[in-house]
Amino acid sequence: MTTFPDDLGKPLDGWRLKLYTIIFEADTKAGRRFDQCLIIAILVSIAVVMIDSVEGVHSSLRLPLNILEWGFTLLFTAEYVARLSCVRKPLRYALSFYGIVDFLAILPTYLAIFFPETHALIDVRILRLLRVFRILKLSAFMWEYQALGQALHASRRKIMVFLSVVMMIVVILGTLMYVVEGPQHGFTSVPTSIYWAITTVTTVGFGDITPKTDLGRFIASLMMLLGWGTLAVPTGIVTSELTAQRFTNKPTTRTCHECLTEGHAADAGFCMHCGAKLPPYSTGK
Repeated sequence: MTTFPDDLGKPLDGWRLKLYTIIFEADTKAGRRFDQCLIIAILVSIAVVMIDSVEGVHSSLRLPLNILEWGFTLLFTAEYVARLSCVRKPLRYALSFYGIVDFLAILPTYLAIFFPETHALIDVRILRLLRVFRILKLSAFMWEYQALGQALHASRRKIMVFLSVVMMIVVILGTLMYVVEGPQHGFTSVPTSIYWAITTVTTVGFGDITPKTDLGRFIASLMMLLGWGTLAVPTGIVTSELTAQRFTNKPTTRTCHECLTEGHAADAGFCMHCGAKLPPYSTGK
């Protein structure tokens, strides 16, 4: 089991407790405002990166865009430092999923200082595309994202079984098409024929390989019809899980001070992940 140098943690009280409640819990008025402002900043910063990728805009508005870029970088750096300063175990948060996302969100701009743009190197602006990692943080603020994630997790075995059946179908029919059509009609190998079967079943249909014989077209028609049903099955599986979640209690953003696991029920007394005792819950409304 991995241990951290700060496993004993720091006392969580005073200004650190207040800051922790604002940053990590969205059920308080201050927490909701913080999350709303952070979401706006995330979306605007991503928009700045997208606009900066347009060559004409980058050439004419290079200085304002650079100022905005550094402004958002400093803002998210301050947020990252604030998160580390208010948690009981800073290293554990830094190595967590969202801790790594926070770090990747501010890393590219600082790397640009040490990797100037030259013809011998890839444009440093490509590193700034790592900013899209910020959008992953939006899932921590919305119950709908959490519900969808829980539904996908609950139905993962059913989806895997379904995908394995689909893979068997495309392998069998792809091999059959290789035998029916042959290399003279573009089906040069079994893997190539399986590639055609996948594009047909998924209704993508690039058209780079097409059957020429009547039997091949008949098999292709069956696969096209099969593709319609294929798309509906995983949707039904996830929908049934989402429907089942209607009867479960909606979790809060209440966070464990020890392991940073969030989503505990309002009446919970202990952490559902590590078993640590939870402090009294209050929305602060």
